[in-house]
Amino acid sequence: MTDLQRCEMRPGRLVEWTLHPAAVEASARLPDDERPPAYVQESHVRTARSVHEDGLFVPTWLGATFDIPGRLDLDVLQGALRAWTLRHETLRSGFRWAGDEMRRFTLDADDVVLHREDKGDFAEAALLTRYLQDRFDVVANALTWPNFIYTAAVREDGASVRMAFDHSNVDAYSIYRIPAEIHELYAAGLEGRAMDTAPVASYVDFCASERTNADRIDDTHAIVARWREFIGRCDGKLPNFPVDLGLDPEGPLPGQKLMHEMLVDDADAEAFEARCRPYGGSLVGILAATALAVREIGGQEVYRTVVPFHTRAKSQWSDSVGWYVGGAPIEVPVARATDFDSALEMVRAALRESRPLARMPIARVLRLLGADFRPTSPDLYSIVSFVDARGVVGSERWRNLKAYGLIRVSSGDQVCAWTTRLHEGVQFACRYPDTDVAYKNMCLYVDRLRELILTAARHPAGQAVRV
Repeated sequence: MTDLQRCEMRPGRLVEWTLHPAAVEASARLPDDERPPAYVQESHVRTARSVHEDGLFVPTWLGATFDIPGRLDLDVLQGALRAWTLRHETLRSGFRWAGDEMRRFTLDADDVVLHREDKGDFAEAALLTRYLQDRFDVVANALTWPNFIYTAAVREDGASVRMAFDHSNVDAYSIYRIPAEIHELYAAGLEGRAMDTAPVASYVDFCASERTNADRIDDTHAIVARWREFIGRCDGKLPNFPVDLGLDPEGPLPGQKLMHEMLVDDADAEAFEARCRPYGGSLVGILAATALAVREIGGQEVYRTVVPFHTRAKSQWSDSVGWYVGGAPIEVPVARATDFDSALEMVRAALRESRPLARMPIARVLRLLGADFRPTSPDLYSIVSFVDARGVVGSERWRNLKAYGLIRVSSGDQVCAWTTRLHEGVQFACRYPDTDVAYKNMCLYVDRLRELILTAARHPAGQAVRV
């Protein structure tokens, strides 16, 4: 995960694909799709609208970038991009307002046509970066539709493909799958093989199913009670990252910066995984190390956070593009930890108790709590996530293909951190409020996180790691 400024941008002749104006026009005449938005989609769009009404523009798109080596055939790439779009129904589904109600519409597959434009040569990487960021901000927007765009910077020896989507359509796992899928479709086109345009399981169907299940609970449900207790112990809010971020409670929403680096190499990452495996693996280890680090930096006696988990509980959703993420609240009494293993045990116990709560959309719970949440940030809460990406098809080629997941760093008062297990080791990326205090404390956090990972990795099981 990185941003456009750090994804090895190289200049070239820029080509863009968006949904054809005729397709957009056809969407205006579509009847409502009876399948409702997912709660996470509705919360995302309503937050974007609230932020916009407050006079702020906070782009929140996600994207992917990767190279295609060799002389590019634009027609074949266009065919691959259309085939991929048809494979994932959520990309041709959008929302419109009927009063204060969000209603879905979905374009027929036969009406999906891509419109190609040549935007000319960009001789400098900085100019191309600035152009793409501005363009993605406008097109991949939660308040517009269509809300995705595909581009290619074409050179004599190949091209760099960059794609951006509003978050309502994708999550990190969706982004990770894109390079291999587009390469597969492009290769089929070059070789004259039939492209696989069969749709995979639809995120739109998942949204309807998840919402039906979520609407069966009321404010007396045990999940709602658990969240009520958690939020009560967080002073009536969802938790931010528990170190001083230098925020002015009365000030405007701050800009954000990106922090991006490798934490440890493959050998140490493998040893850390082995050390943490008896307790549940590297996710437990990263959270335990985080709890210990924030205890040192901010004096936290209890580490409270919301842990993101995927909601692809059934294998039918594994190939589907969508926002399959829920959250579970955990509380780790880290003041009682005497060594790394005791912190691991605390995190394991907290996750075991709370993970089932991730199946219930947080936005549904908040609605049942009756709390008046009017967020002015795109993030309800801070996250520290962990994903092992080594099992993603094609991930072993990411370095050679200059493949990255893209995040937009804009404004916000929360910390969102992603730790990703790659074939080369563990990568860390986060966006954080752009204040001197936040920078200092996030640097302390990353340094301590690395130290704890290395210390745990280099101590054999059974040997206490004092903290």
